[in-house]
Amino acid sequence: MKRYTVTGMSCAACSARVEKAVSKVDGVTSCSVSLLTNSMGVEGSATDVQIVEAVEQAGYGASPKGTATESENDKANNSLEQLKAAQDALVDRETPKLRNRLIASLIFLVVLMYFSMGHMMWGWPLPEFFNGNHVAMGLLQLLLTVAVMVINQKFFISGFKGLIHGAPNMDTLVALGSAASFGYSVYALFAMTAVQVNGDMDAVMSYMHEFYFESAAMILALITVGKMLEAHSKGKTTDALKSLMQLAPKTATVVRDGVEQEISVDAVKKGDIFVVRPGENIPVDGEIIDGTTAVNESALTGESIPVDKQPKDAVSAATVNQSGFIKCRATRVGEDTTLSQIIQMVSDAAATKAPIAKIADRVSGVFVPAVITIAIITIIAWLIAGETVGFALARGISVLVISCPCALGLATPVAIMVGNGKGAKSGILFKTAASLEATGRTQIVALDKTGTITSGEPKVTDIVPDETFFEETGNHAGALLAIAASVEAKSEHPLAKAIMERAKTDEIAVAEVTDFSAVVGNGLTAILAGKMIKAGNLAFVSKFVKVSDDMRAKAVEFSKEGKTPLFFAADDRLCGIIAVADTIKEDSPEAVRQLKNMGIRVVMLTGDNEQTANAIGKQAGVDEVIAGVLPDGKEAVIRKLKKQGRVAMVGDGINDAPALTRADMGIAIGAGSDVAIDAADVVLMKSRLIDVPAAVRLSRATLTNIHENLFWAFFYNVIGIPLAAGLWYPLLGWKLNPMFGAAAMSLSSFCVVTNALRLNLCRVYDPKHDRKATPDRKNKTNKPNESEEKSMTKTMNIEGMMCGHCEARVKKALEALDAVSEAAVSHESGTAVVTLSSDISDEKLKETVEAEDYKVTSIQ
Repeated sequence: MKRYTVTGMSCAACSARVEKAVSKVDGVTSCSVSLLTNSMGVEGSATDVQIVEAVEQAGYGASPKGTATESENDKANNSLEQLKAAQDALVDRETPKLRNRLIASLIFLVVLMYFSMGHMMWGWPLPEFFNGNHVAMGLLQLLLTVAVMVINQKFFISGFKGLIHGAPNMDTLVALGSAASFGYSVYALFAMTAVQVNGDMDAVMSYMHEFYFESAAMILALITVGKMLEAHSKGKTTDALKSLMQLAPKTATVVRDGVEQEISVDAVKKGDIFVVRPGENIPVDGEIIDGTTAVNESALTGESIPVDKQPKDAVSAATVNQSGFIKCRATRVGEDTTLSQIIQMVSDAAATKAPIAKIADRVSGVFVPAVITIAIITIIAWLIAGETVGFALARGISVLVISCPCALGLATPVAIMVGNGKGAKSGILFKTAASLEATGRTQIVALDKTGTITSGEPKVTDIVPDETFFEETGNHAGALLAIAASVEAKSEHPLAKAIMERAKTDEIAVAEVTDFSAVVGNGLTAILAGKMIKAGNLAFVSKFVKVSDDMRAKAVEFSKEGKTPLFFAADDRLCGIIAVADTIKEDSPEAVRQLKNMGIRVVMLTGDNEQTANAIGKQAGVDEVIAGVLPDGKEAVIRKLKKQGRVAMVGDGINDAPALTRADMGIAIGAGSDVAIDAADVVLMKSRLIDVPAAVRLSRATLTNIHENLFWAFFYNVIGIPLAAGLWYPLLGWKLNPMFGAAAMSLSSFCVVTNALRLNLCRVYDPKHDRKATPDRKNKTNKPNESEEKSMTKTMNIEGMMCGHCEARVKKALEALDAVSEAAVSHESGTAVVTLSSDISDEKLKETVEAEDYKVTSIQ
């Protein structure tokens, strides 16, 4: 997406005009204009020259924000300049200008109000020269009004320029209202001179009451007040983006030719070695090559607890090194750093439009012409009704100045900007405005089990020693773990790594073994202290030793809980069982509970067998478990779920890309430094499932805020325009002075922006106000659809499967066959139930499984 800065826009009608003009350019596939940030995002093949020319022909200005074809070195060299330019673009220059205009206007306006309303209504004294000299009073009011109009000439330049280009905007309404008041007052002044020459003093006094000079000036002053308040509030909505930009380090200490040098962060290249001392900010993304420390990553993730780092761990720019001296190798610099990507993502989201904004855009496109038409009809109608020109003109001017297209245009983008900023502070990144809107409308959340609900790393959960074997030792569990760790030390299996990690944590000494041998798909053998140690599943170990009924019952219990029991034996005696499992994250049950309380159905996807999957699903508290799903089968499951409602898929972004893309909303969890996951719509920096309900909660709060803003904008105009037109005057005697209309217009946009700022108070992790789940949501498990044709099933008895990884290999191999529609594999029972869609020989099935180094004993 190419991004441009647009100048000259004052309201939603302006942004709609620019968007319409650019969308007509050949090669433009999409265009989104943000009134809030005065920016435009364009996709397509059109050149910068074509885009800028289209904007200028529409009566506005535009310039490219950067080039999309820079080399990697150029990006690194220019990143600081671009960051400065981006920060500069967010500096609130409008508020000081408007403040100066307002102060100058008020100096003249106070004098004008004294001579007009003060003297005429309350009899305030005037200098002797003006006593009875009404023409002089009129001339002074004219001159003071002209001064105010010159000070606020921007309204007239922008307003009439838009009118000439056929794109009237809010400034057009203000300019027409003020000009009409001034023009009629000038007419009244000249008419007064004529009657004064004739000596008709009654007529002179009558014309004095026809002056609207104070209205012409007051309208401009009050609109300036509103603009200033609006500009100040709009500046507040970009505070989150500004604070992110301020985090960017300016210098780095690199090591070149063995000497430390402090250089600009722009000069750091990929592969450079840099050092960071305690208390310093890390300048670019890198990998630690020497030293250990604790790093405060709250700037990027919102997590205040420092993260311990050691060699080979990744570090990110703008995080703070808190304790140790570290030496790192730069891996990502310039625009490629995590911080730069986050800033880009938040900026891009602000430059896009939420679908709900289309309603306001359509209205804004015709709003100003419609208001001008209503004002003309109002004047004509009152003249026909027999009212004076002054009365009719006052009603028409009131219609012009009370109408506010700006509130409509700001209703959505200010809420989107504040919501995005709030999310970024919590490590929740929405890539587009559409994703921020749609996340809250999610009806089904599909959770990948591994790495999302669980930690993704197997851990030892239970150690059950055989008491008869260890009767001479005191620490039976430690002794069993020592045997297991010694044997597993030479294995590369994931379950072996879990045992080694537990031994390291418990400070268990690992002994050297000899004659180590791995029996593929079964277990391990080795000699330890003169004893033949055997390790593996029940089927393997029971061939060599007797396993008691109690131990068998323990193994069955572990399997039901989703754990993998590993048996260990020495010579002809059983040593015990160690259970290993991918443990559930601490916050997973609470996250699932909160999602269900929001009325969202929670589904868990996993490649595990049903027994293991149901055990994990029960712990997490999900509504439905779909087991036996391989990574490449998740996309098909999401497709089916989408028939039941809007689906959000939550995965780790590594092998879930097809499913993340297929879902209505793809949420990548635990992205860490990889925030630019293409397949995801929402990126969660931390590996906490609790951030998913937080993202939904923030989206819902933002959507509610947008609805409030749109309601206020529409309601204000629906109520205000009829009142200004004098619709209630015949019935209730209500009429609106143009000055009060201008004041109301000023406050409308300010109220909308201020309401959006309330999102900063949103507690994204507080579930107190969540909508409760509907009562008819019941837990389900994945059962075959009776309407699906299943011609035949075959049960294969297989030896050699030890764990879920073995199951996955067999399942993937079988389901790769065209005739196999589904394979339910269990290593506990040693079976694979194969559902066939067409005929296939038993020999072919056997050949497929044995090609994966497992043995098929029978097929039924």
